[in-house]
Amino acid sequence: MSERAAGILLAVSSLPSPYGIGTFGEDAREWLRFLKSAGQRYWQILPLGPTGWGDSPYQSFSAFAISPYYIDLDELVARGLLAQEEIDSVRWARRGVAVDYAALYRHREPLLRAACERFRSRGGSPVKALEEFRAKNAFWLDDFALFMALKKMHKGRAWLEWDDGLRARDAQALEKARKSLADDIFFYSFTQFIALAQWKELREYAHELGVAIIGDAPIYVAADSADAWANDELFQLDENFKPSRVAGCPPDPFSADGQLWGNPLYRWDRAEETGFAWWIARLRACFELYDVTRIDHFRGFESYYSIDARSSSARDGEWVKGPGLAFVEALRRELPGAAIIAEDLGYLTPEVKALLKASGYPGMKVLQFAFDSREPSDYIPYAYERNCVVYTGTHDNPTALGWFKSAPAEDAAFAFAFLGSARSRPSPTPRSSPCRTTSGLTTARE
Repeated sequence: MSERAAGILLAVSSLPSPYGIGTFGEDAREWLRFLKSAGQRYWQILPLGPTGWGDSPYQSFSAFAISPYYIDLDELVARGLLAQEEIDSVRWARRGVAVDYAALYRHREPLLRAACERFRSRGGSPVKALEEFRAKNAFWLDDFALFMALKKMHKGRAWLEWDDGLRARDAQALEKARKSLADDIFFYSFTQFIALAQWKELREYAHELGVAIIGDAPIYVAADSADAWANDELFQLDENFKPSRVAGCPPDPFSADGQLWGNPLYRWDRAEETGFAWWIARLRACFELYDVTRIDHFRGFESYYSIDARSSSARDGEWVKGPGLAFVEALRRELPGAAIIAEDLGYLTPEVKALLKASGYPGMKVLQFAFDSREPSDYIPYAYERNCVVYTGTHDNPTALGWFKSAPAEDAAFAFAFLGSARSRPSPTPRSSPCRTTSGLTTARE
């Protein structure tokens, strides 16, 4: 990412679709053609994983898998695995409205299971290709497919509520489950095989148009995930496999109690003993999907906020040292030349800044944070260093238009004046603002 370029952040789920959610289908290709026509060189997406609690892409059942909701049903019709009448019989959410995840949960799986049975019954080279896919990705797919099959058997309950043998991954219990749930395991492997194939075709199309894909890797995994279940030794869990310490962030002017995310924290000492093998495998898988990967909450590698899992708020948490430079050096050694964006938003200590500089990864800047008329901001454009990626806003912010409509009048006026807009109004008089002077505005324009 050494050249200056522009792009747009849009979740796959937000693409238009007649089937309730954006997919890897023709609407995604139309979107890519638009990006090319608009001179955009990057499409940034949100995590692609299957969503768990709260339907959030940051609470996924797997750090490796792709959500089957994104599978293009029209392509399955073209392959003769589904009939158009089967799809049309489903009452999908209306085009252009919010995603109805409950409807997707009810209707997607029966269609995909029908497609899976037809795929399997045909046999031949497609099934052989699936088996080769399973063998190549066994290091994560075996656990994920079994995990999802067990969740299905337990009517969706979290793995912490399963029988003792399955929860503790007793070898005999797992082998028995693999045999009894073989059909379900095949189905969940099939959905990953189809989803990845469709995504790779879409990514190749993006490359033909000169558009690169920026993916998103959340720093933490969900407590109810195949990752936590299959790698419990890497997480801060108690003797019953429940998280003992969980992630979040401390109180700030916007949140009196802080944020209690609830994700299990890593045991970085154990991870370092393995050479950070799980993380290396995870990011290597990311670069099978994306050209660039944004690592969420990068400051957590220097020090992370740790909260007692019994707490009801984040008030009593504490900062704990993370793996630091040893982790960054492992990434650079095992993934040389990997294009990574470090999400470094929030409160940054000198130690965090030093780690970011040592990594060489570009950090992030958010324009909407620049125009607080009350106080100076590090996000004002003329303060940017060269090695950074600038966003008007991220998935946590309103759109630019939404910000102008909802921001305090003083902040919007400040932005109009700074940008030299024809719609600019008299500039407010911010307290100690670095942009009060004409030189500041001139520098920004230059």
